[in-house]
Amino acid sequence: MGRPATKPARLKDGFYIEVKNQGSGGVLIRRDTKEQMLLAAEDYSRMKQVTILGEMKSDKWVDKKKK
Repeated sequence: MGRPATKPARLKDGFYIEVKNQGSGGVLIRRDTKEQMLLAAEDYSRMKQVTILGEMKSDKWVDKKKK
């Protein structure tokens, strides 16, 4: 066991979706382009619940949207 982190986790620049099973926590998935993000959201939506979060740039959400 180590010491807990003192700095908050930072997200890389890119486009994010959240994928989760109903009733459980979600996992953030990052893609480099909007087209890749939309394809991943379409693929995962067959099996899981998908929320499109938007684009992260310099630790700020550029266009955060919820579905």
